[in-house]
Amino acid sequence: MRHVREEDLQELSLLDRESFPEEPYPYFVLRQMFDVYPDHLLVLDDGTALMGYVLCGTAPDLSRSWVLGLGITPDERGQGFGRLLMEEALRRLRGLGVREVVLTVAPANKTAILLYENLGFVGEPTLHENYFGPGADRLLMRLRLSRPGFG
Repeated sequence: MRHVREEDLQELSLLDRESFPEEPYPYFVLRQMFDVYPDHLLVLDDGTALMGYVLCGTAPDLSRSWVLGLGITPDERGQGFGRLLMEEALRRLRGLGVREVVLTVAPANKTAILLYENLGFVGEPTLHENYFGPGADRLLMRLRLSRPGFG
């Protein structure tokens, strides 16, 4: 696991399209996320290819960070890589003093919802209909982080 590098962006874009074929980030968005949040874009690299990534966007006052993407290539799913990436991202956010982490997930993505619940995220009771446009409903989930030394 490491920070993404500029030379990884093309491969990251391909990984995102493979992970989310119906709604990938356009290359230019990933490029801008790399420019804005370079310390919050981690990849899993087996030495020959990228296997997954996690991207977080954090408010300057550290009040909240959004998980903007967690993608694992289809061949690597079910091996704990998503958990590994999320745990590391949460560890780093906690170390920065971020107080809350928020994410959205498709309500039909039961595997991701279970992962997030196992990490302590709690879903809001109501579904956000058309969150990403017509028919793109999302469940909003939140995790309160405790600061180091404050339980």
